[in-house]
Amino acid sequence: MTAFEKTFGTAKPVIGMVHLGALPGTPLYDAGAGVAGLVAAARADLHALQAAGFDAVMFGNENDRPYEFAVDTASTATMAYVIGQLRSEITLPFGVNVLWDPMSTVALAAATGAAFMREIFTGTYASDMGHWAPDAGKAMRYRNRLGAGEALMLYNVSAEFAHSLDRRPLADRARSAVFSSIPDAVLVSGQITGEAAKMEDLEAVKAALPGTPVLANTGVKHDTVADVLALADGCVVGSALKVGGDTWKPVDPDRAADFMARAKAARA
Repeated sequence: MTAFEKTFGTAKPVIGMVHLGALPGTPLYDAGAGVAGLVAAARADLHALQAAGFDAVMFGNENDRPYEFAVDTASTATMAYVIGQLRSEITLPFGVNVLWDPMSTVALAAATGAAFMREIFTGTYASDMGHWAPDAGKAMRYRNRLGAGEALMLYNVSAEFAHSLDRRPLADRARSAVFSSIPDAVLVSGQITGEAAKMEDLEAVKAALPGTPVLANTGVKHDTVADVLALADGCVVGSALKVGGDTWKPVDPDRAADFMARAKAARA
C-alpha cells in the first residue's frame, strides 16, 4: 500500500472542502461575527462532510479575495486557531491550503498536524495576482525542517486564475514536475474555483503519470463524479456540496450525502 492509500484509506479518495469564512484583515472579513463565527461555520461544514461519508476534508481560505502570494501572518495564525478548536472533532484525515502561499501552507500543515497539503508548488504563470513563480524545492525543504515530512504534498499543476507561461503541454509539465519535485499526487483544475477540469486534460495527465495519483481538483458535480472517478484517482469537491451549488454558501448536508453516495457507487 502506498503512502497515498495509507493516508486516505482508499485508492480513489473524495476530499470535501471546508471553506473558511474570510479571515481577519481581509476585505470580506465579518468583524461582527468575528473569529467565533469562523469556528462555528467551519464546525457545521466539517460535521456535514463527516456525516456524509467523505474520505477526507481540507481546510482552505477560499474567501480571502483578492488572493495573495504572501499571506498576512494573521491569516495563517487564524486558520491554525480554527483548526485547533475543531481538532478533537475531526474524525477524518485532513489537509490544508493557504491560497496562494506554499510556505504558509507548509507551516499550517506542520502546526496543525495535517495529513496532506495542496498548493501551486511548481510552474510559472501570468495570473490575476501578478507574476507567479513558486519554489517547490524551498517548500519541500521547509516541510522537512518543520518535522512534517510525512504530510503528503498535492501539487496543483494547472493553476486557477492564471495562464501558464510554460509552452509545454500540461501532461509534459505534470510529468516534469513529478520527476523533479516528487509530489505525492498531482491535481488538475479548471480555470476558476468551481469550474471543471477538462476531461481531456485529466486523461492526458493520467496517461503521462500511470504511477502517480492524479485527482480532479475543481468543478466535479453530482452528475459528473462517476465519469471523473472512472478516469482519475480521486477528486476534491467544494462548490457542488454547498447550498444551491454556490461556492460561498455553507455545505448542504443533503447535497453532500447525495454526492458521496454517487461517488461510492461509482467506485464500487
